[in-house]
Amino acid sequence: MKSIPYIRLFCLSILGVATVSCTDLDVDIKSQYTEFPSTERAAEAISADVYAAYRGAIGYNHWMVQTLSSDEAVSLAIGTDYYDGGRFRELHVHNWTPDNAILPSMWDGAMTGINLANNVLTIFGDDESVNAAPMRAMRAYFYFLLMDNFGDAPLITGKVDRIPARSPRAEIARFIESELVAVRDRLPEEVSTATYGKATRYMADALLAKLYLNWAVYTAADVATYTPSMPNEKLAQVVAMCDDIIASGQFNLSSHRFLEKFRPDNGPQIKDFIFAMPFDREKQRGMTYARYWIHRSGQNQFAPLPQSVGGTLRVLPEFLAKFNLEGDDRNGAYMGGLQYYWADYAPDLTRPFTIRTSKKGINQDYVGADADVTFDWHMETTKEISLRPDGGPTLNAGNDQRGRSMGYRSVKFYMDVNVTAANQRSQSNDVPIFRYADVLLMKAEAILRGATATNGETPMSLINQIRAYVNAPALTSAPTLTMLLDERAREFSDESWRRNDLIRFGKFEENWGFKSLYPAGSSENFRRIFPVPRLVMNVNNNWIQNNGY
Repeated sequence: MKSIPYIRLFCLSILGVATVSCTDLDVDIKSQYTEFPSTERAAEAISADVYAAYRGAIGYNHWMVQTLSSDEAVSLAIGTDYYDGGRFRELHVHNWTPDNAILPSMWDGAMTGINLANNVLTIFGDDESVNAAPMRAMRAYFYFLLMDNFGDAPLITGKVDRIPARSPRAEIARFIESELVAVRDRLPEEVSTATYGKATRYMADALLAKLYLNWAVYTAADVATYTPSMPNEKLAQVVAMCDDIIASGQFNLSSHRFLEKFRPDNGPQIKDFIFAMPFDREKQRGMTYARYWIHRSGQNQFAPLPQSVGGTLRVLPEFLAKFNLEGDDRNGAYMGGLQYYWADYAPDLTRPFTIRTSKKGINQDYVGADADVTFDWHMETTKEISLRPDGGPTLNAGNDQRGRSMGYRSVKFYMDVNVTAANQRSQSNDVPIFRYADVLLMKAEAILRGATATNGETPMSLINQIRAYVNAPALTSAPTLTMLLDERAREFSDESWRRNDLIRFGKFEENWGFKSLYPAGSSENFRRIFPVPRLVMNVNNNWIQNNGY
């Protein structure tokens, strides 16, 4: 979570399109420096911008898109607040368009990362060098983000003077594979503070495992025709990549308790983290998850926060019901019911959290003679969520305490209580991208789908490793794929993988929350990828928009 010094590169992407803005495309890149950077420290310095390219998206936009388009959560309007032109509602009911205001930063962040990585590789002048390997791995990661979310993407591996056509999704998937396979043996095998948040051999392994597990999705001739029954030729490779990570002995589940891993003081000491995005409320800003989860009237519930909170996100009851294992530490990821002040990461049951309000303040429809009589109300949130009678068009639950209090809230990425007004609501919680727990569950899934088990491990034994560290009851019989998907829900809630999982399992079109407000969404399988944002299409007017949009 410490800031990294960097040298600003001279070529940047504009509006996330696949071109670069350079004064003179024929200028020798090395001439931009009085001394060409050849030391390891210099290589790290000029690479720093690449690692930060997607920080803004992962801290807000990417997280919002993955979470709200899945069965995890809904973002409600609170009266006239947080409708925001429908950007959140569209994601929930599955009727987004190329004009959705959240999508452009995802495209832009990934494309900027690709262009920056290409620039650094050009500076290095040798794609086969040890210094180049992390940049090629990061470029592969950014292409994974583009391909996973938008399908076809322009394949750029160097300086260009014109915008190329988008390459098919399957071709991008094969490019990602070839890049990672080519560089993984040259990537650092050290796992330490020095390599935290950077590309290592095990980051490449984890990304390859993700790619291989979804191979049938990514290589389908048309994403809308994908079904979970389609054969996946890469299942053995999923197991191989997971085994390489496991055999390294550098990761474990138990260095910290479950919720401790996601606090504002997390970092390289968390041995479950294979690859993470570092955030710092002062120097590496942009992570704001808690702002949207905290109750709209709960600004001071965790600490005297200097700025208001949103309170718009609520966990869907059906998803919350999956947190039902007795003793499971993961049950604490959501808070609900009667509310108390929190201190030291736990509710203080001696200090009820009360709000000075009235019966009309709790229920705006209350018309009794005592409607405006004020009293201290012990805040209570409910599992169930309902909209105002006319709330469908905006997902409006109302701006009374009843509307503000519908739905349990995630405290997984606990609010940074040391935030100041100058920090602009940013938190210091690092966001894990690949975790060791995911490696174990990916291996379990690959075996369940037909891969050969290795090292005496079975899906049941792998899941039970997870269950043991969170103090959940062990499985006593072989799990099904449905059980494994539920285990993934409990383990990776709020970590931006649920959409990816639901698509792979063929459940992305199922009905949850208020999706019935747009019935066509249940059959519009083309929504398994998003449209290319209109801002990008307007610049690249020779491109063809994704089917259905």
